[in-house]
Parts: sequence; structure tokens; C-alpha cells
Amino acid sequence: MNQITSIGFDAVHQSNFRYDIPEGLDTYLLVVTTTPAIFRIHDVIEEYPAHTAVLFPPKQKIWYGASEEHYSNHWLMVESDESFITNFPQQGLPFTVTDPEYCHSLFQLLTWEDSQDIVSQLLRILFNKLHDDATSSELLSHDHELLALRRKIAASPELAWSITDMARQLHISTGYLQFLYKQKYDISCMDDVITFRLLKARDYLIYTPHSIAEIAELCGYNNTEHFCRQFRKYVGMTPGQYRKQNNTSLTT
Repeated sequence: MNQITSIGFDAVHQSNFRYDIPEGLDTYLLVVTTTPAIFRIHDVIEEYPAHTAVLFPPKQKIWYGASEEHYSNHWLMVESDESFITNFPQQGLPFTVTDPEYCHSLFQLLTWEDSQDIVSQLLRILFNKLHDDATSSELLSHDHELLALRRKIAASPELAWSITDMARQLHISTGYLQFLYKQKYDISCMDDVITFRLLKARDYLIYTPHSIAEIAELCGYNNTEHFCRQFRKYVGMTPGQYRKQNNTSLTT
């Protein structure tokens, strides 16, 4: 179900315009700017160029306004339980709109259209287009943070990594972190942790005399049997077999 409660396009405001709703709205608010604007994100006010979009979810703090002599935007407030809105990949964060004229036309059609079925179809088209923009923009904006996170995992895979902690470091949701990480590295977050743990385990097996139980602990495993099962699953042999094959001078 989609119900637009308010909508406008090419709305123009003066230089002192500020939209400040500390408690947020009961609906989703989509804003697409046509002039430069300022947004407060994570309590930091920054200027963003024209053709920037933000989807504010219900109950989230809203603050934005003019940054030049006047401010203009398209906007809509919508109640929805459709996944293309509720699961939109970037909520409450600005991203660049790559085809502003296309979005402008869709806002016009949404403003003029009376049929609820057609409105829902137009909303889906609009949000699918913005979904692509948000995905590419978010991946780019988090590129450095994702790389830094992966380097930390590679350097210390034995730590008690969790998706919750990883997402907290990037200030994004756990679901969205998993989406971005998979897009960037073609592997899930936790599978990457396992990969780096087992790479470290293989080095220990070849170059140190540590027992398999000690290696399991050094690589972040509290249970040696679990370590052995996981090693065999990913490497194709047991730790003992791997050590024997690669370094016969060391014993288990």
C-alpha cells in the first residue's frame, strides 16, 4: 500500500528557509533538491550540490534548508509498506540524482495523477531509479571505510568480529553493510572473516610448531572441533593433513 499524503515539485523558498522537525514525521519524506542545499546529518551541517536526494524514514530527525539566495526542491510525503520504499538502501543520507529531468517528470506525473494504481506504479519507477543512484553513491561514499574495515579484518581476523560491530563502525545498518560489502568484495562480511582466519591458520600450520588447539585459539576459535570442521570445509583437508602435506618437519 502506498498513500501520498503531500507532494510538490519546483517548490521555491527564500534564503532563510529551514525545515526543522526534531521528532521526524509519521510518514516517509523524499526530498530532491534542484539548487544547492544544506543538510544536518549526524549533527553535522554540510552543503550539498543541486540534484541531491534524501529519503527520511518515519520518526527520524529532519533538518535541511537553503544555502544560497533561494532554495528549490521536489518533495513528497508517503505512507508505505512496500519493500521498494521500506527497504530503500540509503535512508536519512544524501545521495546524487543522476537524471534530474527524469525525476522532475515523475514528480509532475505523481502530482497530476489521481489513479491510486498508477500512482503506485509511478512511485515504484521513481524509487527504483533512485535506488540505483543511492546504491552507486553509497558504495562510492563508503569505499574508503569499507577498505579500512577489510584491512582491519585481514590484520586481526582472530578478534570477535560481528556484523553489528562492523556496521556500527560505518554508522549504517547491519543489512546495508552486508549489501555494500558483498557489492564491493563479492563475499559476505563473515565469510571474509573466516577466509582471513584460515589464511592465518595455514601460516601457523606451516611455519610454527603450535598445536592445532593453540592455532585454533590464535585464530579466534573457542572450539577446536569447530575450527577443524571449518578448515576442512574451506580448505578441503584437515589441519593435520594440511600441515603434513606442507611441512613434514613439524608435528601436530
